[in-house]
Amino acid sequence: MAGIVIVAHTPVASAMLGFAEHAFGVVPDRVQAIDIPPYEDIKVSFDRVFEAAKKVNSGNGILVLTDVMGATPANVASKLDAPGSCVELGNVIVLAGLNLPMLMRCITHRGEGLEELAAKALQGGQNGILRLGTKVNE
Repeated sequence: MAGIVIVAHTPVASAMLGFAEHAFGVVPDRVQAIDIPPYEDIKVSFDRVFEAAKKVNSGNGILVLTDVMGATPANVASKLDAPGSCVELGNVIVLAGLNLPMLMRCITHRGEGLEELAAKALQGGQNGILRLGTKVNE
C-alpha cells in the first residue's frame, strides 16, 4: 500500500486529514498531513515533510498531495522526487491541486501501484470539479 503525505498551507493539510478521518471513521493508515505555516524556514519545512514521508513509507511508493503549484508547500514537496535527492524513500510522485475528491480517490485506491494511484487521484480531482445546476456528460 502506498503512503500518502498531504503538504499544504496551514491549516489545509490538517483539515484534509480531518475530513478523511470523518469520512472513514479513523485516520487512514500511512497518511500524514503537514501544514506549512507562513514564514517557516524552507529547510525546516522540508525536514518535516521528509520525516512524514519516512513514516508512511512501506516500500510501495509515496504519493504527495499538495495544494497550489509554485507555492511553498509544493516547492518543498517537489524536493522529495527530485533526482537523487531522497533515494532512500524510493518512488515518490507529487501532485498539485489537492481537493477532497482527489484525496478520497487516493485513500480508496491505495492498493494499486503508485502510477495507477496517481492517475486515479488526478482523475478524481478533475471529475470532482463540477458546475452545479447543469447537466453532466451531455
